[in-house]
Amino acid sequence: MTIKQKFMILYYLFLFSNGKMDNSIITAAKLIDVSRKILVFTGAGISTESGIPDFRSVGGIWDKYNPSDFHLQNIISSEECRRKYWEMSSEYYKVMKTATPNYAHYSIKHIEERGKLAAIVTQNIDRLHHRAGCSSEKIIEIHGTAFLVSCLSCGTTYERDLIEERFIEYEKIPICDRCSGILKPATVSFGQAMPEDKMNQSLAYAYQCDLCIVMGSSLVVYPAASIPEIAVENGARLIIINRDMTPLDHKADVVINDSISRVMKSIDELSLSSA
Repeated sequence: MTIKQKFMILYYLFLFSNGKMDNSIITAAKLIDVSRKILVFTGAGISTESGIPDFRSVGGIWDKYNPSDFHLQNIISSEECRRKYWEMSSEYYKVMKTATPNYAHYSIKHIEERGKLAAIVTQNIDRLHHRAGCSSEKIIEIHGTAFLVSCLSCGTTYERDLIEERFIEYEKIPICDRCSGILKPATVSFGQAMPEDKMNQSLAYAYQCDLCIVMGSSLVVYPAASIPEIAVENGARLIIINRDMTPLDHKADVVINDSISRVMKSIDELSLSSA
């Protein structure tokens, strides 16, 4: 350890002793330092810090639309529900397309650069982890992605921008070029089965990891929320960083209710300076 590293450790200990650094930050940094297979589980809270609205929070998408209209069965059976769905989805896509990663996204990239990242399991459909530079093979988009569109009949996949142009210009309810089937963004809707391959892959990492870090998830949407729970049941330590309490707080080693970017910046400064 260099003189500079020793100085930084002493400096942070000084901050803690003077009440300027929460003990939970130091504990979280230590857990990251000693872990080798870290599973990061992210939810809407990490994306709201990049300006992407949360569906469920006050002022979110469901304050403007009726979520029951977007149940898969209604999308399939009702042309009006399909029209509303594309209207909502297009509005949301415009925000996601221009959003940029925040520090929390980059902090996960730092974990990967240290050789400690097993995988990122994300409930988000915005691809901000990709834009932050995380390896695509490390990212499991368990609820799909808004950047692709697929046909519910033949499975043909399209780039979102291509379909979005059609929607904006002339086709308010886009259909498949190949079979005239119903087109839908490649995301998991209400009443739609989770992608089995992605779920199995996520569970495999949950069984193997030695630390699970939850960032910005309320942990109430199942079956995705079972992944951190399974990690803990199989011996992994657990860090939860979320603005509000979660049902899994009582099983966590560290719980921090604050801005994810601010927390991860503090953890990074401590972890990287003592590496």
